[in-house]
Amino acid sequence: MDNATSAGSMRAFVVTGPGTAEVREVPVPVAGPGEVVVDVERAGVCGTDTEFFTGEMSYLHTGQAAYPLRIGHEWAGVVSSAGPGVDPAWLGRRVTGDTMLGCGHCPRCAGGRQHLCADRYEIGIRRGWPGALATQLPVPVRALHPLPSTVDSVAGALVEPGGNALRAVRGAALSPGERLLVAGPGTIGVLCALLAEADGIETHLLGVSAESLAFARSLGVTATWTAETLPPLPFDAVIDASGAPSLPARAVELVEPGRRVVFIGIAGEPSPLDSRELVFRDVTAVGVLSASGGLAGTIDRYAAGAVDPRPLVAATVGLDEVAAVLAGERRPAWGAAPKIHVDPRR
Repeated sequence: MDNATSAGSMRAFVVTGPGTAEVREVPVPVAGPGEVVVDVERAGVCGTDTEFFTGEMSYLHTGQAAYPLRIGHEWAGVVSSAGPGVDPAWLGRRVTGDTMLGCGHCPRCAGGRQHLCADRYEIGIRRGWPGALATQLPVPVRALHPLPSTVDSVAGALVEPGGNALRAVRGAALSPGERLLVAGPGTIGVLCALLAEADGIETHLLGVSAESLAFARSLGVTATWTAETLPPLPFDAVIDASGAPSLPARAVELVEPGRRVVFIGIAGEPSPLDSRELVFRDVTAVGVLSASGGLAGTIDRYAAGAVDPRPLVAATVGLDEVAAVLAGERRPAWGAAPKIHVDPRR
């Protein structure tokens, strides 16, 4: 059932302050020049969304975001209208898209680093661009990525986290047969492990919860460890996909000298890391921000069946249940899969 209440309004999830949110009627988006409107079929709930709900997200404290705000940046849907200057061939196409919307004309954008543009918008995150936890979403056409028929809306809404994971695996710069340690068995960590294994990399996963590690093993990631059971193996690269403040320093200790540590997890507080250890061990530290640059490759891997991300979705809920999910409520029947999806038309 379509929950749009009239031709001129639709339902959207709105975070109104720390720990408070509601589903509101808001005006339907109108595609401006170079933009389309997407009918959202699925959207993912991310850790960043939880930080906005709790009030911990740093953008709230630096002026890059403010309440009320409409969250949601992992999505898939169908283009329903197109603004001036947009090829009408986009109409009816199944798509996902980049979260990061650069200005398009600064040196960073011109150099292919639009995700780092100082004036960028971030869908559902930065400078008020509305998010995907709504029945419709406005998106610049330049941010769109078509979805082939072999990538359904569930997998399509997992392209964004998959793009982050793919960039992290690329940042590790490993060859088939080399050994990778991924710290953190959440959505991005598990996707890192699956993508790396699909590339022939010997992959190990470090976590805390026996339940989450067992879930990863059910997907074929067989080498799973806790801090107490981690074997003393030489790791050719380490990806920190956790949110633990102690992990960055530990990752530098665990990686082989002269190799790479990739940081994609963000802790809730500063992580102590002695830069001298990077120097003495000749370690390259790589930071990854966003899926930009990894979206097309992720779609290709999903479409080819190299990685199936859909088992990572524990449940799909409606907009009215999102606040409870963000507050940490989880039904036992959902199991250990890390991702919750939203069908905004429920």
